Amino acid sequence: MQRNIILIGFMGTGKSTIGRNLSQTFGYPLIDTDQLIVEQQGRPIPEIFESEGEEAFRDLETELLRSLRKHSGHIIATGGGIINRPINRELLRELGYVVWLIARPSEIFERTSRNSNRPLLNNDDPERTIRELLEVRTPLYRDTAHLGIETDNLSFDEVATGIIESARYHFGSQK
Repeated sequence: MQRNIILIGFMGTGKSTIGRNLSQTFGYPLIDTDQLIVEQQGRPIPEIFESEGEEAFRDLETELLRSLRKHSGHIIATGGGIINRPINRELLRELGYVVWLIARPSEIFERTSRNSNRPLLNNDDPERTIRELLEVRTPLYRDTAHLGIETDNLSFDEVATGIIESARYHFGSQK
């Protein structure tokens, strides 16, 4: 059984930050899929999107998830769109305990507006884009996750504590 904790959710929901927090708390190494793709490709995600398109980036995500099958005892923070492909949703659940971090669209907009490194939001109405993408992705996140946590009114420590407790229960019941 894979004893990884996988964080999924829309961009700006805190996956990377909470992943770092969990990594420190558990002592599990952190794998950030977006960061790993950037390192492997030697260029930023917006450049991959621009030169090769979103599908090519999604291919890289699938390839990376397949390579993570041999890992156990990691925190894995994923990109927001990794759940778009059925194979990725299957691989995520195969990798371990999947936690969906949830935030209101207005909170996501506030958090992401400070970062121009988000290719899907580089348009005239990023708030509308957030709502449209959430409409499509929410059922996919829900179907993939073992647990969903609303992060809007919680501190990172509170979210991490909730994840730790539920993961302990999950892994304990899987023996």
